[in-house]
Amino acid sequence: MDRFRPLALLTAAALTLPGVTALSSAARAADADLARNGGFEAGLDGWTCTAGTTVNTPVRSGSSALRATPAGSDNARCAQTVTVKPDSQYTLSGYVRGSYVYLGASGTGTTDVSAWTQSAPGWQQLTTTFRTGPSTTRVTLYTHGWYGTGAYNADDISLVGPGVDAGQPPAAPTGLKTGAVTSSSVALTWSAVPGATGYAVYRDGAKVQTVTGTSATIGGLSPSTAYGFQVAAVNDAGESAKSATVTATTTAGTGSPVDLPAHALVGYLHASFANGSGYTRLADVPDSWDVIDLAFGEPTSVTSGDIRFDRCPVTECPNVESDAEFKAAIEAKQAAGKKVLISIGGQNGQVQLTTTAARDTFVTSVSRIIDEYGLDGLDIDFEGHSLSLNADDTDFKNPKTPVIVNLISAVKTLKARYGDDFVLTMAPETFFVQLGYQYYGTGQWGGQDPRAGAYLPVIHALRDDLTLLHVQDYNSGPIMGLDNQYHSMGGADFHIAMTDMLLTGFPVAGNAGNVFPPLRPDQVAIGMPASTNAGNGHVPPAEVTKTLDCLTKRTNCGSYATHGTWPALRGLMTWSINWDRYSNWEFQRTFDGYFG
Repeated sequence: MDRFRPLALLTAAALTLPGVTALSSAARAADADLARNGGFEAGLDGWTCTAGTTVNTPVRSGSSALRATPAGSDNARCAQTVTVKPDSQYTLSGYVRGSYVYLGASGTGTTDVSAWTQSAPGWQQLTTTFRTGPSTTRVTLYTHGWYGTGAYNADDISLVGPGVDAGQPPAAPTGLKTGAVTSSSVALTWSAVPGATGYAVYRDGAKVQTVTGTSATIGGLSPSTAYGFQVAAVNDAGESAKSATVTATTTAGTGSPVDLPAHALVGYLHASFANGSGYTRLADVPDSWDVIDLAFGEPTSVTSGDIRFDRCPVTECPNVESDAEFKAAIEAKQAAGKKVLISIGGQNGQVQLTTTAARDTFVTSVSRIIDEYGLDGLDIDFEGHSLSLNADDTDFKNPKTPVIVNLISAVKTLKARYGDDFVLTMAPETFFVQLGYQYYGTGQWGGQDPRAGAYLPVIHALRDDLTLLHVQDYNSGPIMGLDNQYHSMGGADFHIAMTDMLLTGFPVAGNAGNVFPPLRPDQVAIGMPASTNAGNGHVPPAEVTKTLDCLTKRTNCGSYATHGTWPALRGLMTWSINWDRYSNWEFQRTFDGYFG
């Protein structure tokens, strides 16, 4: 639904609303400024922002200010909650630049208030006052822009009024214990502490997560590794002493076959069609290709779950090999240490496992294909409308939507059937993964595309079984990276920013308490089109090299600062082997030249 822009003629009326008044007198000497980091000199410390960052220019005072960029159905809200006295008068003030910028307070216990400006090309002060209710002890301050109006700035935000004695920090938590342990995560629980408003979780002495409840799952861990965990309780007075340490050792994990090369080249082979690139026989695929995805297995109908793999007909592919030759080529590739997978889905193969019957049919039909051709595993290339989230499905760690839950169950069944050597790869689009940093499903207020971030629960649930994730860094719109800037296709910057998100992890929909944990670098390959014919977003070899230099050596990075260095990054994926052959093997030669 399109959101309308507030009309200028409402300005006068809005300014006469209760609570929207100018500051009429100096603050009393006994009053205090209760806003934390209102000048953004400490970055975003104290603030929770959906699409904000700090900048050094423009600033009103000091050396930093907020810059936040509305996009889509996100108005780029930044907020913090402060402790106040009941039945007391407060003045909220701040300086802003931009169009349709708001400053307000909610949860006042009386009348929530806001002030806004239609246009502020230079710094403009916004001020409003409110009185807290008789039992109000906490109020949320916020600033936001308006949908589609561009970035805004804010600085020197203050809340002046009676201060509150913060009292003492809470006691240290007790009862810390471990729950489910996987190869990459450990679940923790502990007893509630009276007076605590949140908890900080420490791993080997370093703070790794903050939560409001009494449980947390710490991800991004290495297999077969011992870790020590502690928890501290937090309130407005500060942080408690840390709890006693509990230790846990992650499991060995089965995510990556031991015989996959340290750096692998992955490609899709047009096995059921030719298109403009022409048909390439499997036996003619060069030895450089370590994982070959046969494209595609497709369903008999969108919701049937019945997957069929029909090889390209001779009328379309005159040089197609016989079934016997095709199977012999698979065996030859496997004898040479290569992996050959069936890829399910693609652009035209919409798969929605809406029922348990469809789930079971999916397992049976995919198993039949794997068995008939003696394949090494499965590639999930669900695109379009295959995956989406129901409106009440808001936690990627505990999905509810049938198409998500049934897919996870089906893949786990296949993994259990074929054992530890089963190769599992995924090729989602950025819309279904990295876009989840900003948007997840229909969103808190509804109206968002329900497909946003919809692959995240699948990846998370299967991360211990996942061999490779190679997101399609092509045919994509601009995506916000961890620097809170939008990145577009066409250069190394896009690939670096998108891959950094997978290897660093990120808060889903801007919620710092709901973090998608990082994947291991050996689980990640970068998806790129082989040529300009293959898809939008092709980059020349020099940009591929820059991408790999930055991520594996932290050199040649350009303007984007990564959050780590990952020499164990698995490699590259491309659409497709056929298009690369059509372009004289440029992509393959770039990979071979870099990794030897």
